[in-house]
Amino acid sequence: MNNQADHTPAPDAVSTPTRPPARAAENQPLPAGRARAWQRPALWGGLALLFLVLAGLMYSVGQLRAAQGETGPLGEFLLSLATGLAVCAIPAIFAYTYFVRQRHSLVAQNKLLVGTLDADPHGRAITAPNGRVVYGNPAFTHMFSGDGVAASRAFEQKLTAGGEIGRQMALLRGIAASGGVGHAELRMGAPAQPIPGLHGAEPEWRSVSAYPVKDHEGYVLWRIEDITSRRQMEQVLREEREKLVDFLENASAGFYSVDEDGRFLYVNQTLAGWLGTSPDEILKGDHRLHDYIAGVRAKGAPPYDPFGGAVAGTSGEVSFRAQGGRLFQAAVSQTIKEDRESGQLRTRAIVRDMTAERELEQVLRVSEQRFHRLFEDAPIGIALLDLQGRVTDSNRMFRDIVGRLPGKDGDSGRAIAGQALADYVAADDRQMLGARLAEVASGGAAAAAPFDVRLPFASDRLRVATLYVSRLEDAAGRLSGLMLHFIDATQQRQLEVQFAQSQKMQAVGQLAGGVAHDFNNLLTVMIGFCDLLLLRHRPGEQTFADIMQIKQNANRAANLVRQLLAFSRQQTLQPKVLDITDILAELSNLLRRLIGVNIQLKVVHGRDLGLVKVDQGQFEQVIINLVVNARDAMASGGTLTIRTSNVMLDHEIQRGVEIMPAGDYVQVEVIDTGTGIPAENLERIFEPFFSTKEVGSGTGLGLSTVYGIVKQTGGFVMVDSTLGKGSTFMIYLPRHHAQAAERVASHGDDAAPARDLTGVGTVLLVEDEDAVRLFGARALRNKGYKVLEAKNGENALEVIKGAEDPVDLVITDVVMPVLDGPELVRRVREANPSMKVIFISGYAEDNLREKLAESANVHFLPKPFSLQQLAGKVKEVLAG
Repeated sequence: MNNQADHTPAPDAVSTPTRPPARAAENQPLPAGRARAWQRPALWGGLALLFLVLAGLMYSVGQLRAAQGETGPLGEFLLSLATGLAVCAIPAIFAYTYFVRQRHSLVAQNKLLVGTLDADPHGRAITAPNGRVVYGNPAFTHMFSGDGVAASRAFEQKLTAGGEIGRQMALLRGIAASGGVGHAELRMGAPAQPIPGLHGAEPEWRSVSAYPVKDHEGYVLWRIEDITSRRQMEQVLREEREKLVDFLENASAGFYSVDEDGRFLYVNQTLAGWLGTSPDEILKGDHRLHDYIAGVRAKGAPPYDPFGGAVAGTSGEVSFRAQGGRLFQAAVSQTIKEDRESGQLRTRAIVRDMTAERELEQVLRVSEQRFHRLFEDAPIGIALLDLQGRVTDSNRMFRDIVGRLPGKDGDSGRAIAGQALADYVAADDRQMLGARLAEVASGGAAAAAPFDVRLPFASDRLRVATLYVSRLEDAAGRLSGLMLHFIDATQQRQLEVQFAQSQKMQAVGQLAGGVAHDFNNLLTVMIGFCDLLLLRHRPGEQTFADIMQIKQNANRAANLVRQLLAFSRQQTLQPKVLDITDILAELSNLLRRLIGVNIQLKVVHGRDLGLVKVDQGQFEQVIINLVVNARDAMASGGTLTIRTSNVMLDHEIQRGVEIMPAGDYVQVEVIDTGTGIPAENLERIFEPFFSTKEVGSGTGLGLSTVYGIVKQTGGFVMVDSTLGKGSTFMIYLPRHHAQAAERVASHGDDAAPARDLTGVGTVLLVEDEDAVRLFGARALRNKGYKVLEAKNGENALEVIKGAEDPVDLVITDVVMPVLDGPELVRRVREANPSMKVIFISGYAEDNLREKLAESANVHFLPKPFSLQQLAGKVKEVLAG
């Protein structure tokens, strides 16, 4: 047994004297001590035996003397004494018998008492005045034996030990010695088997009581009870109670209880902290519930009710006001109970601070709004489908792309949500769409490769969308639906078509340009030599008429080639700043002769019409082609209107594949009241060689020439047409903001060439085509000029270096091998910056046209040209 002297008793282990017990029975056995002499059975037995022996001796002597006849007073005395002793022996015998029986009874009671003490489960012991143990029951022996030390010896050591245990035991002995009863709870040592749930080895506890032994001074009866389990259970309960209190006080929720007057009976630390105070301040300060409720209590509402008159057991949200004025929203759940003893009401309430929840709700609300904006305002269409292929949700772009499915009665259509996606796809694409959706849904691909579908219901014209499909899965990884992303590819597909058309047009244009180059050289030779022949024949001769017929057909061929170049946008333009009003005024007479008498021409000029920078001849060609086209559409007569106006666009517009940027434009409208153009032909009318006329009635280059000239000028052509009502062609030319001097100069350039075509000067003619060079040289020599010839650019440089007279004018072809015309002019002007130049060409590549535009003080004469045109241009340039 652990009997450390430094153990400290529990607060309740304090010795307390009690009053002596009631007197014991007279026959209560004593474990130690002696009885009085007269109470001893041996004394009475001895006296009875002595009396009997003496009586017998006296009687024997008396009888002997009587037998001897010696009776006398002595004999009688002896007989009388013997009789008296015998009589005295009788009480002694009775006393002896009594005390023997008492002795036997005392032994039996002693055995009964010892048996009772031995059967006591608590320790019982009796100590003598010197502290030695004179009795100890089995429980005592079991309690104090161990470590090789007898129980009595171990207990005696505790009685004499130092420290707290020794002090307490001495105090108990002193109380018992003074006739009182002492009691204390002492901590003795660590138990052999600690109670589960307790941390470490807890000490053993004993309840020790000391009683005095009556009539045995200094003897003490000890009662020792093992209370370790009880103390350990009390410790467990105390710890659990502390845990519960700590849980309630520091729980994440607030707890409070108020009486029917609203006074706080309990408030935990959490709620007090939310209110900016402490539980003690609330409880001791006589605070009431509504002192912390924001707002005025409703009239008639009980003081204990935070909800303003709600019934018991309700819950809701309340706004609390903490010290300092801070408000916070809280959810309160309250129950009301009646105290059975006092009959008063009291509440039990749980409070949950909603501040964090409200902040989280705000964050979630903002997040949802942000997600909604990202979803709803995404630049691509998004749709969610269920497992049956129906649309469950979609954003604005998706709705804009697919539009709404038309109703049977022409209404705006049904809502998209709940409709099958296949209803919005062209019938020919539905099978492919279903296969792609099934592929992703079956897990064959996490996201299908993008594919195109057509959307016939989106607008009046077919739209194309690129579709991406991916899976939607729930938390368990099971398929819950599909997510689709739509990208409107209509414009991209239109651009692809436009690019393909442009490639086709470019290929045809390159072919036309190459053919035009050779044809213009041939036509130049034909027309030129016709002019030379006409100089030797008179108009009345048959040969003159034949040559004129050849020249006229050559000119017709030249016009056809010019149309090819206009279509391919490879003609060399000479743009000037012009007023369209003046051009249409000069052209109106010609137009009236073209359309005939059964068609009425109206020209409506816009006020303050802006200027444009165009090639006048090409612009007139555009108007003539449109007028001729309108005339053919009004075979039975009608009205042809040409209207001009200023147009300012603040945003770009799209018509078909054409996108016209914002800006200032001058608009020219050619409006007819003819048969109109079928919708299926509107997208092809500007294609080369496309014509709805009968075979032989046209070349199919009229509108394509218009398109090429306008696009090369930087403008746009658009058309509106209604069958049976007519067509409107709209030409938009960029408005040119020119200075007044620029307008005057450009008008001055239109002066008619002089009739006298002769001149003087040295002219260098550079041309790789021998026939063209031969015609040009002869024509200029006939007009009085000195002509130097060169077949290419390198030869021209050598001719200039070796010339006897300075060269006054260089006439050069644009397209030549090795060294082209613009490069030749650049080298010539390095030595003679004031050299005058005339470029001649029937075809020019893009980069050569750019070089021509960059060259200053140059003139241009397109092929084919006549003798008069060549001579007139040379005299004009040399004359300055």
